Amino acid sequence: MDDPMASTAVAPNAESAPRKAPRVDGRRLRSERTRRLIVEAYMALVRENAQMPTAAQIAERAGYSVRSIFERFPDLTALRVAVTDYAIAEARAHASLRDLDAPRATRIRSQVEQRARTCERWQPLWRVLSMDASQSPDLDQRITVIRQLIVMRMEMMFKPELSAVASSDRRKVVLALEAITAFESWARMRELYALSVDAASAVWVRAIDRLLPATPS
Repeated sequence: MDDPMASTAVAPNAESAPRKAPRVDGRRLRSERTRRLIVEAYMALVRENAQMPTAAQIAERAGYSVRSIFERFPDLTALRVAVTDYAIAEARAHASLRDLDAPRATRIRSQVEQRARTCERWQPLWRVLSMDASQSPDLDQRITVIRQLIVMRMEMMFKPELSAVASSDRRKVVLALEAITAFESWARMRELYALSVDAASAVWVRAIDRLLPATPS
């Protein structure tokens, strides 16, 4: 017959034994790091040259082989999608909403300052990422998300003015605001007309102020 004390004596020792830490998959971590460095290399090249980089250029900048790129991305379009996801995440992290309860003029300036910073940082990348985006459903969907985020932000920043008009008119105003403050608009002012950041921002401030409905008293 089994000794009942024997079985009970084992349990405390088993419970007190140190648990093994979960294993870290070093290979997976290295692969994720390689993937991130490839994405960052792509972004750096676009900012420097304002054009779509080749696989060889990306590999050289990242410090890996071309083969390493295509082991992690089936093609360069898939890499563009990954870069877009990275850009969206970073932009959202740095686009905190401020001055929501401030007077109209302060809210307009706050919105313009944020959009100007975003356009200055992401304009070259936007041009490359949106190039032929319709040929990739995944990329086209990301571009749509970016535009929707811009619209949502303006709806929150200018809620007092927009809430004072009918929903059909409100939608028209928001779409006009999005068009006015689009990346393409900023590029025209900065590149085609050679306006400074302050001068281009002043144009946006005046345009938004004129387009917005009156602020409710």
